[in-house]
Amino acid sequence: MLTQIINGKIFTPHGWVNGGSLVIEGSKIRDILNSAEPVEGADKIIDAKGGYVLPGAIDLHVHGGGGRDFMETTEEAFLEAIAAHRSHGTTSIAPTLSSSTNKMIDDAAATCDKLMEDPENGIIGLHLEGPYFNPKKAGAQMPEIIRAINPEEYKDLVERHSSIRRWDAAPELEGSEEFARYLRSKGIVVSIAHTAATPEDVERAYKAGFSHATHFYNAMTQYHKEGMYSHAGTVEGIYDSEGMTVEVIGDGIHVPAKSIRLAHRVKGVENMALITDALAVAASDSTKAFDDRVKIENGVCVLSDGSAIAGSIATMDRVIKVAVTKVGLPLEDVARMASETPAKIMGVYDRKGSLERGKDADIIIMDDDINLTGVVQMGREIPVAKL
Repeated sequence: MLTQIINGKIFTPHGWVNGGSLVIEGSKIRDILNSAEPVEGADKIIDAKGGYVLPGAIDLHVHGGGGRDFMETTEEAFLEAIAAHRSHGTTSIAPTLSSSTNKMIDDAAATCDKLMEDPENGIIGLHLEGPYFNPKKAGAQMPEIIRAINPEEYKDLVERHSSIRRWDAAPELEGSEEFARYLRSKGIVVSIAHTAATPEDVERAYKAGFSHATHFYNAMTQYHKEGMYSHAGTVEGIYDSEGMTVEVIGDGIHVPAKSIRLAHRVKGVENMALITDALAVAASDSTKAFDDRVKIENGVCVLSDGSAIAGSIATMDRVIKVAVTKVGLPLEDVARMASETPAKIMGVYDRKGSLERGKDADIIIMDDDINLTGVVQMGREIPVAKL
């Protein structure tokens, strides 16, 4: 199957290609041409109608969508949630579990192991958000499941499941450095999350192998006073760790625009990714989350008792649009933070994250108002859902 995308502004690592075309053969990008003339043997022409042709979005942190949650652990739930986000421009995904029981992690990882055998599912690895967190920073995590770091538990899971590619923990917990060193030895991304870590804790964690910060700003301490004296928090420690990457929830609600702009300015495009942190209610008509404590209020998920904001109802097309139109970041930077940087963080940039010859044909098209108008995933044209 030979497909050609024409009449678009194509974003490549070398800049924009205007008036050219992108040629897809099977599931791969065959070429990016300076000409829009039809290529010989083309089976399908996709007209971008003057829009932006961008690399498909990669969501590093997403709990569910389409009314389904990855904590359900079944193939059906995984595939329905993935399909819901795919229609909103997420061509690669890291299914995320909130703090879970050992059995739930085991079951979800077994499902993910199987589904990753088919590249068309778009899974780049299972993301475990917990359960090794600081209870004081639980946020919307289920407090009864949060527990101490258990080497026997995490080593057993990692040894049996190849799909586990990222694991989050609070670095101030006993055993966190051993946890990080072990996971890094297995090629797994280790991330700081739900934490009251001091800058000194962050520095030790970074040296041990923590390389990323989960939903930066959220569920972590910042500059604060204790009695008469002021103290730097986790956020400042992460800013001070130059090589540490961050992800920011880009729904326009979890993090103020000024804070996103600051992260962009300090960390830079190369060290900052945009995520949804979406729950099951995203990309659906459902109002029910997997966790019965969660409700939707003012366009975001919150705990019913008002004690904490939970995940989002965002999709990656909304995240991209918010970053450009509300936060005011350049589209070029946003496109990279939604695709290139996540691909590099997860170690899949050799095949995903940019529009280049030989890479997977994961592509989105957006109009001049940054509305999603087209999705191609592994060379397949995907129907677009309305934002």
